[in-house]
Amino acid sequence: MKRLSSLMASAVILLLPLASASDAAPDPAALFEAKTVADRDGALAALEAAAPSDPASAYAAGAGEFFTALEILAGGLHRHGFDSPQSFMLPLMRLPVPDNPNPEPLTYEEFRAILTAFRDRLQKSAATLGSVPADADIGMAIDLGRLGIDLNEDGQIALDESAVAIMAALSRGSVQDTAAPALTFRFDRADGYWLQGYAEFLMAQADFWLAHDFRSMFDGSFHMLFPRAKLPLQDTLVPLDGGMNGSVFSSEWRLADFISLVHLINWQVVEPERRQAARRHLLEMIRLSREDWKAIRAETDNDREWLPGPQQKGPNPLTGLEVGEEQVQAWLAALTMAEDLLEGRLLLPHFRIADKGINMKRFFDEPKPFDLVLSITGPAIAPYLESGKILTGDEFDQIQRQFGGAGFLTFALWFN
Repeated sequence: MKRLSSLMASAVILLLPLASASDAAPDPAALFEAKTVADRDGALAALEAAAPSDPASAYAAGAGEFFTALEILAGGLHRHGFDSPQSFMLPLMRLPVPDNPNPEPLTYEEFRAILTAFRDRLQKSAATLGSVPADADIGMAIDLGRLGIDLNEDGQIALDESAVAIMAALSRGSVQDTAAPALTFRFDRADGYWLQGYAEFLMAQADFWLAHDFRSMFDGSFHMLFPRAKLPLQDTLVPLDGGMNGSVFSSEWRLADFISLVHLINWQVVEPERRQAARRHLLEMIRLSREDWKAIRAETDNDREWLPGPQQKGPNPLTGLEVGEEQVQAWLAALTMAEDLLEGRLLLPHFRIADKGINMKRFFDEPKPFDLVLSITGPAIAPYLESGKILTGDEFDQIQRQFGGAGFLTFALWFN
């Protein structure tokens, strides 16, 4: 009996290394360096399975879910022959989606379904990133020239679909058929708050759209974005040559359709809870940005920082900017200002009205039809006007000045 017990104990000891190897956390590199969608999805599934018990896996899985959300949006746009307007006024529509010579027809319902799938995937990403403990020891070196998404639904993740190539295309308007340069950052716990905050920001945009019925705008102007997707006015208003490529402001017909689009932003509320949710997403983004900067300022290293603090000297290789204490303080002040606006403690001014301001909390929580032109001219915002403390131009100008020559918007896009 003793001999049998000894043999069993020896067998258990011999098998322990095998059990440990099989239980080892998956390698995030398989996710961030995959060259096919199948390999990437397999690596993501393994990380998601390990996420509940392994913070590093949860961190990587949340990042993977964020990028696959962008892929869902890009794939849906590509499927229907999207042609980017290259306009900052349509932020969700700036992905550099390659040309599709054989697009599928697109309906209003299908477009809403694309937005919904994109938004729901972002929610999953935010939840996964939010499960990572605040004190988790995270350090993942990722080459943005090898991390990418499938923009054209061919199942491959090519060099011209890398994060570096996409960021370069956003700045110049189109993806170039060249290999992206190596650009490696070491992503730490603070960067998880940053990415989670961006997921909340994009969810706010998607939920705001989905809160409304924008069918009239879709039918009357979206052939500008999908010129070969069989939209109602394609045969009437799209040039015979397709009029593809070029910004809104460099194309006569697209400029005309952009004016139509603005005119047709008179959206009835169909899902009021989504407009309310948009405000909560923005507030959560603000909270996460504060957590981000708290974590950044606690860092003592300076190792390939994605978003460096004032103590981490040197220009960022992506932006060329260096972060000082003045910019951090200005950003924290901007967060407080934005939070006060969203909570109704501070009112947004309107150029026509001197003694009252717009309560943005009520704008989201008590939704009425959203008419862009009438909001600018005044009638549509009248229900939200109140007496109280109104944001002044001087207050915002003071914050802007602290960001120096690069400007507030440049830092805001980076800082989130």
